[in-house]
Parts: sequence; C-alpha cells; structure tokens
Amino acid sequence: MYNLFMNFLNTTAKGIIINLKLVPNSSFSKVVDYTDEYLRVKISSPPIENKANKELISFCSKLLDVNKSKIEIVSGEKSKLKKVLIKDTKLEEITQKLMFVLDSLHKEK
Repeated sequence: MYNLFMNFLNTTAKGIIINLKLVPNSSFSKVVDYTDEYLRVKISSPPIENKANKELISFCSKLLDVNKSKIEIVSGEKSKLKKVLIKDTKLEEITQKLMFVLDSLHKEK
C-alpha cells in the first residue's frame, strides 16, 4: 500500500488535486516515478504554445479514465511543477487507478 497519496493527492470541494512534475519534450508520454510530493510525468510535446499542458490533460484523461473537460491545471501553467484538478471525482477512484499505474512502475524496476 502506498502511503504517499496523502502528500501528492489532495481533496478539495471541487475534486482531487494531483501534484505533478512535468518533463516535457520527452521521447514518450508516461508516468515515470513518484515521490511523497509529486508524480513525475514525461510528455512528448514541447513546452511551447501550451502544447505540453494540452498533452498533459489528454494523458491524464486516458490514464485516469476521466473526460478531458473534468481536468484543469490550477497552478503551474508555465512551470514544471503543476497542480492538476480532477473535478467531480472521489479520492478512492483516483487512488485505485494510480495504484495500478504505480504497481506497474514498481514491477518494471
């Protein structure tokens, strides 16, 4: 069980906020690791003209099986450290989906 969720996932009245560290201009888009403070995500788009942010929203939509309209970058639009809001969702749902991804990462190591 991952106890780190208490630190990089936060519950708000609007939904769940995920703290992310974005690595743009990568050769692939994938969650690559995590710390107590953030999930590190590589994105293939460059950080030009909001392309990396748009790809991050699409990536999170697929990863978490959530409609893009429910995902919003609430801070860090021009930074590598971002806070992404997943609207109208429950912590348990996001935790379950992320645990699957983090288990896969752990098995790759």
